[in-house]
Amino acid sequence: MPVIGLGTWGIGGGYWTPDCSRKAEWVALIRRAIELGYRMFDTAEMYGGGCSEEIIGSAVSGFSRDDLFIISKVWPTHASFNDVLRSARASVGRLGTFIDLYLLHWPSREVPIAETIRAFERLIDDGLIRFMGVSNFDSTALMEAMSAAKKYEIVADEVKYNLTDRFIERDLMPIAVKENIAIIAYSPLGTGNLLNPSNPGYSVLKTIADKYGKTPAQVALNWLISKPNTVAIPKATREEHLRENLGALGWRINQEDQKQLEQAYPIT
Repeated sequence: MPVIGLGTWGIGGGYWTPDCSRKAEWVALIRRAIELGYRMFDTAEMYGGGCSEEIIGSAVSGFSRDDLFIISKVWPTHASFNDVLRSARASVGRLGTFIDLYLLHWPSREVPIAETIRAFERLIDDGLIRFMGVSNFDSTALMEAMSAAKKYEIVADEVKYNLTDRFIERDLMPIAVKENIAIIAYSPLGTGNLLNPSNPGYSVLKTIADKYGKTPAQVALNWLISKPNTVAIPKATREEHLRENLGALGWRINQEDQKQLEQAYPIT
């Protein structure tokens, strides 16, 4: 699993709302991302009601599938055994290829996690998905999902994680590290305030960025992927941001600067 991927929430529409009017533009963007070096793409059946999956499927066509890692997610209202199978088949149809990592998007309030995991294991047996995991699961829910897995292991938990949202470090991350479960960080640059100069911690972030000759976004991503078992899936809709995010790779901020950042952006 690459340590930097591309998140696609909002590409192809919103919450179950398809908008493929810009499909050609989005396909071109993702193909350009692959040319620049991106190999991991995160989507979901909910993103644009499947339009995001269609866009990724069109974009990856013609590239070596062995080089790519595609993540998709099933919505919790489709968490029953039969609904998971239907959703996965529909996602594979839109993508035009198998899914590397299939996640339950949020815990279900109605369907026991054991039933969902049983469907995931069937999908692995059938070759539609390669690995299974969860998303937005806290430590308790993650341990329950791990206990429900019988044939295959839970390999990842996709959660919100960035300098301003560090709550997973309290309980979830220690379990993930112990059990060798990947943390896939969505919104790794926050939802706006992380890179806002008015943020109390921004001056420290900017000072450290200047020290390394990097941008604040690159430092924030580098801090994130320096954490154990952690990968990031920042969204980017312009080539300049695709390139900037890749600039978080190939170097590492030192421990002293990591500590300064964490003091500037404390866990709340």
